Amino acid sequence: MITPDLIWVLLALISAGLFAGFVGGLFGVGGGTTIVPALYVVFEVLGLGGPYNLHVAIGTSLTIIIVTTGRSLLAHHAKGAVDFAILRRWAPWVCVGAVLGAVLARLTPEAGLGLIYGGFSLMIAAILGLLPEGTQIRQSPPTGWGQKLISVFIGGASAMMGVGGGAFGATTLSLCGLPIHRAVGTATGFGLATAIPSAILYIVINLDLTETPPLTVGAVNLPAVVALAICTVTTAPVGARLAHSLPRSALRRSFAIYMILTAIVVFFTSRT
Repeated sequence: MITPDLIWVLLALISAGLFAGFVGGLFGVGGGTTIVPALYVVFEVLGLGGPYNLHVAIGTSLTIIIVTTGRSLLAHHAKGAVDFAILRRWAPWVCVGAVLGAVLARLTPEAGLGLIYGGFSLMIAAILGLLPEGTQIRQSPPTGWGQKLISVFIGGASAMMGVGGGAFGATTLSLCGLPIHRAVGTATGFGLATAIPSAILYIVINLDLTETPPLTVGAVNLPAVVALAICTVTTAPVGARLAHSLPRSALRRSFAIYMILTAIVVFFTSRT
């Protein structure tokens, strides 16, 4: 039966999805950088759920990423922008990090998870806002234990934020000498390596269902998965078209400001 409360929830989820898709298309990102804060604010404003809302927002985002990143990986592969040699070496360790990150997220209270999310968001903002575009710290991606440790960090941080590979993976590969388009395409594979194992863990996670939004399985909200997956695809092209009309430097600075604002919102909301 459709009730007024259910209609408000659906409208809020649709609005969050449209906003997340537009911002994702505008800045070329998705996942935790757009879906998590939008969904988390919806849960809090509507009074749904309880102390696990940030966990649910992250788990839901990772589940959506499986679909969206899979399509993106095929698109990047069609353009020859995926370095499968790097992907084969890095992806298994990204998976290890994703599992560790999902487990740590479950053990972390919402206030602590909000602090972690805010901290990583500020890290991304600092990299984009302070480092000149095209900055490199290496001529080629690391190998050996350096590569393994970085891969684990990418997977772990991404699983705790609910993001795919773009936020950390593409930045890391670009700083290590990979051309930006190839770095983005290859990092899309990191998104799958992160999202699949961590989303499974978020689904089977044991939470008190009386303190989560309605129709939540583990830490994944099913209505939000459907609504946001559809809506983000709808408005992402709109944001992408606008992005092409703006200077790249302005986009980088705007995204850095956006990440700072979302870090502040998630941090302070999670502590109330």
